[in-house]
Amino acid sequence: MRDKQAEETEQAQLSRRKLVKYAGVGATLAAASPLVGAGAAWADEDRKPGDDDKDGRGNSKNRAWRAGDHHVHSEYSGEFDTTKSPIVFHKGADAVYPIVTNAIMAKSFGLTWAMCTDHGGPTHSKVNIEQAYPDLLRSRKLVPEVLQFWGMEFDAPSLDHHTLMIPRHDDEAKQLFELESRFAKYDAFPTDPARDAEAKMVEFLKVARGMPHKPLVIAHHASRSAPGLGVYGQDTPREFRNGNNAAPDVYIGFEGAPGHQAGPLNGGRRGGYGNHPTYGGFDQMTARVGGLWDSLLGEGRRWWITATSDSHVHWTRGGSDFWPGEYSKTYVHARQDYGDIMDGLRNGRIWVTTGDLIRSLDVTATSQGRTAEVGQTITVSRRSRTDVEIEITFRPLGGVNANGDRPEVRRVDLIVGQITGPSANLDADTNPTTKVVARFGPRDWRRRGDSYVIRHTLRNVEADTYARVRGTSTDEAEPLADGLESPWDDLWFYSNPVFVHVR
Repeated sequence: MRDKQAEETEQAQLSRRKLVKYAGVGATLAAASPLVGAGAAWADEDRKPGDDDKDGRGNSKNRAWRAGDHHVHSEYSGEFDTTKSPIVFHKGADAVYPIVTNAIMAKSFGLTWAMCTDHGGPTHSKVNIEQAYPDLLRSRKLVPEVLQFWGMEFDAPSLDHHTLMIPRHDDEAKQLFELESRFAKYDAFPTDPARDAEAKMVEFLKVARGMPHKPLVIAHHASRSAPGLGVYGQDTPREFRNGNNAAPDVYIGFEGAPGHQAGPLNGGRRGGYGNHPTYGGFDQMTARVGGLWDSLLGEGRRWWITATSDSHVHWTRGGSDFWPGEYSKTYVHARQDYGDIMDGLRNGRIWVTTGDLIRSLDVTATSQGRTAEVGQTITVSRRSRTDVEIEITFRPLGGVNANGDRPEVRRVDLIVGQITGPSANLDADTNPTTKVVARFGPRDWRRRGDSYVIRHTLRNVEADTYARVRGTSTDEAEPLADGLESPWDDLWFYSNPVFVHVR
């Protein structure tokens, strides 16, 4: 007899694919109509408005892995007619879907939180607060099951685009307006060249850090402008370090897997990386073992990776995108609560996957009676035996993904590097201590309920260390440079690190 849950999952995925095919304003209204008037803008009714997580850090009650996407575009990614005074904004010139359409599609693909991140431009801060924000409030009422954050794709001074994620509070719209109007490099008209400078980015981050409600800043498609491997474009290691130094609890990471992953389905490149490709759908800064990400972690930085859709136009309509959650997911260990989602992102309780290769991932480090999980630190003493037990637990999808496939994990890698402290070279992009210390295939893991468990012992850990995990549906020992292969045939998942401090 066929498993009932698997059958229901497959039927749900078929319904989702039909919705993808026919989605539009009409489908949006049809899907939203039962929800009209059904809820308030607050999806977490037990919390007081304006409370952006007073107890998030360290309070793990009711936390679970919750999938989301912090880089989604709506019709408010448009164009500006600067020949008129005042400037006239036209919706839908770049991205085409209403905010509520994105929320409905996010819900249909299993996301519980998402964020609208529209492009800036001359006087865009006024468009955001006067036009886009009221639509976000309506979308929150129509789709209360998805926590919908307010923010934008920030035109970062001297850098490529970044997520600017505003905590949920009563004055969130005013907070974004203040930051965008003061610091976004293209908001001023006429253009102000002084805004496009690294010093302005550092000033922005310091101001953001000093706010009562601290935002989050995450770099987008960090190597899209890079002309080669280890040769960077708009975003450089030096700028990441300087920004993280200025606001370590605000400037927290970059997209490990950028959006636009459906490019090859229309003859394009994954991520829109036309200069130098992605590797298994992941940016070179993340995918290269011992590369820039490991260099930053090797300094002891809490620098995290995420995965997003960067949805503008769905590939079935000639775009290069998947819907939010259709292909890439960022999982955060949190309550279904705006403040705790932010806390999870800020503190690295994150893992990412493409193609729904897995649906749960836990990595723990245990030694001397202490345990730490992803984003956390375990402290051990040199005077005792310093073996560290690493346990990896993952849960396969168990059904079909949005492409109708049943993906299988072929291999899991444990990656370990040493933490040696700040580098004297701000341009450093390697960590020679980082290695794949173990590779595991299906014969190496054992079943526990509906999950698989892998255990490995790190012997005689005598220096500060971090461990992270990746897995794949492929036979590639290291992710290969991407060509025009289907993204559905090249799936990976990555955890963020767990840290070991030796005293």
